[in-house]
Amino acid sequence: MTDLTIVIPAYNEEEGIRTLLESLLPVCESQGWQVIVVNDGSTDKTVEKVEAFLPNPCLTLVTHRVNRGYGAALKTGVRHAQTEFVATMDSDGQHRIEDVIALAAHMQDYDLLIGKRDSVFHSPLWRMPGKWALQQMSVFLMRRSIPDLNSGMRFFRRDVLLRYLHLFPDGFSFSTTSTLIFMNRGYAVDFMPIKVNKRVGKSTVRLSTGFDTLLLILRLATLLDPLRLFLPISLFLIIVGLVWTIPFLIMQAGYSIGALLLLMNGVLIFIMALLSDQIAALRKERFE
Repeated sequence: MTDLTIVIPAYNEEEGIRTLLESLLPVCESQGWQVIVVNDGSTDKTVEKVEAFLPNPCLTLVTHRVNRGYGAALKTGVRHAQTEFVATMDSDGQHRIEDVIALAAHMQDYDLLIGKRDSVFHSPLWRMPGKWALQQMSVFLMRRSIPDLNSGMRFFRRDVLLRYLHLFPDGFSFSTTSTLIFMNRGYAVDFMPIKVNKRVGKSTVRLSTGFDTLLLILRLATLLDPLRLFLPISLFLIIVGLVWTIPFLIMQAGYSIGALLLLMNGVLIFIMALLSDQIAALRKERFE
């Protein structure tokens, strides 16, 4: 497959970007691929390291004047690409060129092909509870197994990706959101095993990312399938309210304020779920 652009977001990755390009660019030259490095407002020597390779016709450097986020860098790269397929990979040395070649050979059969990391603990331990909660919610929403929800190595059919680019956040949750959107809309999504190396340099993920993960879970639930999440909550409140109310009615003792509150909240949540479902459908169908 020659019609491919590899998008690499880079924020303060001076330690790993040079090694990555040294190994990647010769392969791209032989395969006819393009590489777009998006410098996301780096304050170190990332730009200088990339500019050293710029005589290479396969390489393009795009720069954000300020740091806008991992997802924003990927969206910029996707919009600059001109090829039928777009791949994403990290600039920290974790991804191997052999895996890029292996996944590219199968991309024609899918709308999204994701590299499934071989290591169970491919993130710091303090990030694992949030990842586990997000994984469980995603499986619940999609009703299918998801071997690797947020792997950074993935191959997209670009015309499909552009339809939903407005839904993707500017932060690290770009990968998670893209996986679930493609599954939710019924596109061909699959996973292939890859190996990951230890990252070069320091991670830009911070402890505050845990709070962002909680917000992401709520955002994805309302975007993908609001009824599946909120309808059971609504029915539970209504049933408990009715069970609570019936004895009062039998004894002709009036109504329980607590039961009425449960019933009202259950009905309100049901109505909000219906509205959320319609709004989410309009957003997803915007460019379909």
